[in-house]
Amino acid sequence: MTTHNKEFSPRELDRIIEMAWEDRTPFEAIHYQFGLPEKEVIVLMRGQLKTTSFKRWRKRVNSGVSQKHLKKRHPDINRFKCSRQRAITGNKISKR
Repeated sequence: MTTHNKEFSPRELDRIIEMAWEDRTPFEAIHYQFGLPEKEVIVLMRGQLKTTSFKRWRKRVNSGVSQKHLKKRHPDINRFKCSRQRAITGNKISKR
């Protein structure tokens, strides 16, 4: 998959999609790690997901429940991951 003049490996694509599905991971984090702005994440998701899955994702992202935009986020939320999630370093799951 090529987006923003960059090729992503299947593993990177999986991670981008996973981050996009996570409510607490903002688009800014995806942009920081992969260089994809929100509009390009949307294009990527549209191309990688089934139509019904894409529509469900877009509806959730645009609803008040999602925390996908830092500016819309409650000020008490100051992290990208759940406090109970295992440590992730450099976008790789640490050894267990």
